[in-house]
Parts: sequence; structure tokens; C-alpha cells
Amino acid sequence: MIYSDRQYGISRDQLAKLKAALIAAQERASDQFWLKQAEIDALKSQIADIEAELAEYDLLKSGQVSFSKTYALEEMSRVLVQARIASGMSQTDLAEKLNMKPQQVQRYEATDYMGASLARLIEVAQALGVKASGTFEGPKQDGGSVFAWADADDIVWGQLPYKEMIKRKWFDVPRGGNPVEKVKEYFLNAAGPQFASAFHRKKMRSGNVPNEYALLAWQARILERARSKIEAEEIGALKLDDQWLPELVRLTKRKDGPKRARDLLAEKGIVLIVERHLPGSYLDGAAMLADGGTPVVGLTLRYDRLDNFWFVLMHELGHVFLHLFDGLRFDFFDEEGGNDGDVIEAEADKFALDTLIPENLWDQCLSRFALSEEAVKIDAETIGIDPSIIAGRIRKERGNYTILNDLVGQGQVRSQLEEAGDDLD
Repeated sequence: MIYSDRQYGISRDQLAKLKAALIAAQERASDQFWLKQAEIDALKSQIADIEAELAEYDLLKSGQVSFSKTYALEEMSRVLVQARIASGMSQTDLAEKLNMKPQQVQRYEATDYMGASLARLIEVAQALGVKASGTFEGPKQDGGSVFAWADADDIVWGQLPYKEMIKRKWFDVPRGGNPVEKVKEYFLNAAGPQFASAFHRKKMRSGNVPNEYALLAWQARILERARSKIEAEEIGALKLDDQWLPELVRLTKRKDGPKRARDLLAEKGIVLIVERHLPGSYLDGAAMLADGGTPVVGLTLRYDRLDNFWFVLMHELGHVFLHLFDGLRFDFFDEEGGNDGDVIEAEADKFALDTLIPENLWDQCLSRFALSEEAVKIDAETIGIDPSIIAGRIRKERGNYTILNDLVGQGQVRSQLEEAGDDLD
């Protein structure tokens, strides 16, 4: 992680050198292809690491996002004593494990560890298997968040919403079984430990403070269901170009447009999964890469409306086209109407808006001023899209969600996208 502007500058210089080295390696003639490829792969990996660190620093310094990890020490002293007692260790036992005198442990506990250094607190916590958790909220309380764990060992598995996950039948716990162990097993099988590491930072666009463990659990479910489709060979070869996007936009005019959109995405190598959000996640959609590099778009359909479906879908596709493959190593989670001013989210928004209605055509829409159903329908027919797209955009831009209610396609999405495994109740 980058900690200062000075480190940021050094990292940028290092990135430039690595990119130059990559170009040189790619152009260099070699009789040993495997050796040349190994060098190129190593350079690309280093470049991706530095680009991710730079992007994270930019986001955090912008004030538009917060950063959450395993910090917060308010209850640490009490928890350390409880953990020692619960583990059956005496103060002498703990002292021996830490190679210190028993009197030192006695003094630490008698003073609530006030005299202990941070290094000592970490040492004691590791010896007792204690993990602290909490969040830091940036200066803009309505901003997004970046969640990152160094590796899966940083996860406090008991904080995953396992009761809700069991209720939804994502996994079973046998009589007498340990639900925390089972939820850990589920996550590692469904997503894999790499999704709880710095290799997969979670970037959340939200007007609310999300529960990062709810996001992590939901992501595991999305990836589990996506993998089943990939393994069943229901997903075609990836075609990451914009030539087929007009075909997707034309589907907005079809009554079964959402269902056909899922089929078209599968044909083009993108998995679309619908799964109800977990409490505390405030989630509308997400974009991520499954193992093997297959793009996965997850939707919650919190709002069962056509306008919401098409915009959120296109926003996530914006992340797929613009961000997932650029080395940032982010999994993107979005709450529609979340924070403004975030460059990455602004790019995905523009992609969605321009794909659905090109800017020059939007400027010609008289319905933006007339605000009548008839004007919306005329503009929609002229552009070649469903009226819900225009109605939804007008409502959003005006901040008035009481107008054009009959045109936004209320209740017309879930019924089309329900399939075995969907949790949309």
C-alpha cells in the first residue's frame, strides 16, 4: 500500500520503468519463447500491482471513498483477556508463549494494556487468535468505500451473515456443526481465498455505509452460480468490443428484453446473475472477473423496474469494458444514486447513458421539457428504445421520482429473470 505522496511519486517512476521494460521485452528477439514469456508475465504482474496501488491511493486521497480493513482497537484490551481465559491459558502460560515474564502479562492486563506498544498488542493478539474489526469513514460520509484484506487469514469468518445465508439455503449446517466453520468452507469453495485478498479489492459506490462482509458473502454466491454456468458451457467466448452493444440496446423495446439481454450477454462471453442483496449491502449491481477472466455482472433487482434494470446493467457493463481489464484489480459494487465525483463511477455512468441514448439524441428529446407520457413515447420511438429508458433518465436528472410512473416498467423484470437458484422473494 502507498502511504504518502512521496511514495506515490516513486511508484509512478517505477511504473514508467516497468512499462518501458515490458515494451523492450516484447520487442526483444529470443530463441527461448517460454523464457521470454515468463519475463513478460512477471513484468505485467508487477505493473498490475503498482497500478492498483496508485489507483487506490488516488481514490482515498480524493476524499470520495473510505477505507475499511481490520482495525478498531476500542475493545482490544478486554477481548485479549477474554480470549486468554477462553483458551484455557493462565497469565503464566501466555507469558511463556510470548517469551516474557508472567509479571509483565499481569501488568498489561491490570492496566488494560495501556503501556503496551502496538507491536506488542499485535503479538499478543496473534498468540491468542484475536482479530479486531472496524471501519474508517472518510470526510465525505456519502462517499463510496474501498475494502481490502491482505489475505483470507484477515477475514473474521463469524462476521459473514451466515444465519441469513443458511436461511437462503446457500449451504447447510449438520446437527452439531459449527456454522462459522461451514461459512468459511462455503466461501473458500464458492469464491476462493483470492477474493478475500488485496488481489481483489472491493470498490463500493454507495450513498450508505455498506457492510463489507455482506458484500463478500453476496459476491461468493454470485461467483458460485456464475461458475456453474461457465462449467456447463453456457457462456460463449468473450467479445469485448462495442460492435454488439446496439443489438443489446434494441432489446429494450422487447417485452422479454431483460431475458434476451441475459442470453445475448452469455453469447458474448459475459455472465449475468440475479441474486437478492443481503441486509446491510445497499446493493444494485456489481461487476467482477471470475477465475479464468470471465466477466460476471451481478444484479439484485432491488427495484423491479425496467429503467433501473437497463441503467444498472449498462453501468456494470461500463466497468467491464472500461475497468475490469485495466489492471486495477477492483471488484465493483454499486448502489444506484451513490456518491458523485468519483472518476471511475462517472466513466461507467457516461458509458451507460451514452450507450442507451447517445448525447446528441438526448439533446433533441423534447420530452425532457414537456414531461408528458406522449412526448416520452414519441422520443423513444424516434431513438429506437423503450420509453422506460427516457422516463427513468428524466426522473433521475430532475430528482423527481413522482412523475412518469406509468412508463418506468414497474414489476416487469423479476418475472423474466427468475431461474433455479435465484433468490428474489
